[in-house]
Parts: sequence; structure tokens; C-alpha cells
Amino acid sequence: MDLTYTDEEEAFRARLREWLAVSLPKLPPKPDPLDWPARRSYDTTWQRMLYDAGYAGLHWPEAAGGRGATPTQHLIYLEETEKAGAPYVGANFVGLLHAGPTIAAEGTSEQRARWLPPVLRGDEIWCQGFSEPDAGSDLASLRTKAVRDGDDYVVTGSKIWTSHAEVADWCELLVRTEPISAAVPKHRGITWLAMPMDAPGITVRPLRTLAGSAEFAEVFLDEVRVPAANRVGAENDGWRVTMVTLSFERGTAFVGEVVACRRTLSELAATAKRNGTWDDPAIRRQLGLLSAEFTALWRLTQWNVSESQRVGGVPGVGGSVFKLRYSHARQELYDTAARVLGPDSLDLEREWTLDRLSSLSYTIAAGTSQIQRNIVAERILGLPKGR
Repeated sequence: MDLTYTDEEEAFRARLREWLAVSLPKLPPKPDPLDWPARRSYDTTWQRMLYDAGYAGLHWPEAAGGRGATPTQHLIYLEETEKAGAPYVGANFVGLLHAGPTIAAEGTSEQRARWLPPVLRGDEIWCQGFSEPDAGSDLASLRTKAVRDGDDYVVTGSKIWTSHAEVADWCELLVRTEPISAAVPKHRGITWLAMPMDAPGITVRPLRTLAGSAEFAEVFLDEVRVPAANRVGAENDGWRVTMVTLSFERGTAFVGEVVACRRTLSELAATAKRNGTWDDPAIRRQLGLLSAEFTALWRLTQWNVSESQRVGGVPGVGGSVFKLRYSHARQELYDTAARVLGPDSLDLEREWTLDRLSSLSYTIAAGTSQIQRNIVAERILGLPKGR
């Protein structure tokens, strides 16, 4: 098997590097990481620059407004933008990595035409309204209900951990359109809606995280009217559509972060050599293990991206394997960073300190590690479902 890059791929890399070198200095200064309105403006400015240059939605199919790039070109793009220190998707991650790909895969031609171009241009930001206070990891137990009234659904309930709700224009929302009963198991009766965040009856209350930021919120819905035309997929078929969303969230949404972690690991090794902690054989051993771990995760990322392209753009259950190991490896990386930094690891002004705090959520976000182990056991290993 020839694993070298083709001349065409190397030319793509060279053009991208040249564009990054010219474009990145044009960005305004980075905003306060805790100021999400400012971060939205910064992130959408970058997204518009990508769009104008032809790099937005690079790997999306052309029918969805993307460029139809090959998996290798997508991976080159991720490598080069991270190496150059370019912004990642930021406040636009739900639209670019979850809602947008779901609409591309499951939406009508009218829905794709309405929602995908603004996502790619950075004109509109999405949030994710999946989790609920009483559902926990059992997403299918959600209770937010939607009752059909003419051309609308009337939605009542609440969501929690709604990513970027305070700066979002749209919400990918899961609702219950048929109550749970003996005839309707909890995985049925769920519908996927696109809800405008400026609709009457929506109250957003930001949640302050351990790191002090407020990228999550509680969202309360009091008889919010959502047009039935905003339904993606059939009524009561939302669980299947949700599995498409979650496959993107677990399978390809973290790929840029793997490159970032590999860069952090190199910087961490350099710091250890400067401050003397490199002399500790336990720290050297841990850095070596992490290097092997993230190299393996990058290889798995390459496989997942290629497999997604092969089967039509929707990642498979291999994403759960990736998400399970990546979330723990990220925690181990920043625990090691704390050992290298010593007392400096308590300084909240240090980037790695905030990263360490945020890493604690990764074994919960996008499906807990326990849920991922169940998926791997049942869908990959073929073990029986638990009762």
C-alpha cells in the first residue's frame, strides 16, 4: 500500500500553507476566552475568511454546499491549520460539526438550502438542545414535549448543558411528540426540530463552569411555537436522526483537537526539559506513553474520516471507540501537565490550567464513557444488551 502523498495532495498542502501565512495576521486579537459574545464575533470572522477562500465545509459533499474534498485533503487541512495556530470552529462547532452534517444527511433540499450556507459563511450559530435535567445519560428519557397545532409544534420543557445557547441563532432540539407507554418505548416518539432562538417563550440562563466560562446554559421553553417545516426527518423518527448527529459528534467532531493535543504534548516535553522535570523518569515515561497514545488516536482518526467518506459521509460506531479513549487520554495529558508545571499548575492565567479543568467534562460530554462502553460492547463486540 502506498501511504505517501500524491503530487496533487502536496500541492493542496502548499496552497493552504501559503493562504494561512497571509490570512492569519489579518485576524483581530484573540478575545477573552470567557467572553463568548466576543468569541462568537472572532470565530465567525474566521469562518467567513475560510468561506471566501473556499476552505469552509471542505469535506462536506458538494450537494450540501461543501467542496467534496477527499479524506486525505481533510486531514491535511486539519494538520496544517492546527500547526499554523489557526482558530478551530469555536462557537460555531454545533453548526459545523453536528447540526450542519445532520441536515446535510437527513434534511430536505429546501432545508439544506436554508440552513447550510449560513453555517458555512459563519452568519448563524447553532446550539444543541439535547440533555435534560432529569434524563442524565439516558437521553431517550427526555420529557420536553411538542404538540402539533396546525403548521406548528408547541414546545414546553427545559434543556440543560445547551452549548452556546446564549449566542446562538438556532437550536438542534429533541422533543417528545408521543408519550412513553407500553406501546411506545422511550426511543420512539422523539422528533428532531430546528428551533429559532429568538422565538417567544424561550428563556436562557447561562451556567458558569469550573473554569469560569459560560459556554453552557439552561434553556426553558414555555409554549414555544416551532414551524413543522423545521422538522428534520419524520415525526417520531427523531431517535434515528439523533444517532446520525451523535455519530458526527463522537466520530469526527474531535479530530482537530487530537492535532492540538499532539502539539501540546510537544510543548509540554519542551517545558519539562527547561524546568528540570524531564529528569524524573516517571514523567519521561508518561510523556512517552502519551506520545504513543495520541499517535494511535491520530491513526484512528484517519481511519474514521476515511471510513465515513467511504460509507456516504456518516461516521460509524468506530467513533465511540475514538471518543472513549480520547476523552481519557486528554485528561491524562493535562494531569501530566500539572505534574510538569508543579505549583504553576494552580495559576488560572495559564492556558494548560484551564484546559485541565475543561478536560474533566470530556468523559461526560457527547455521551459518557459508560455509554460508549455499552455501544462498543453491543454494536462492535456483539455482546448482549444489559437489562
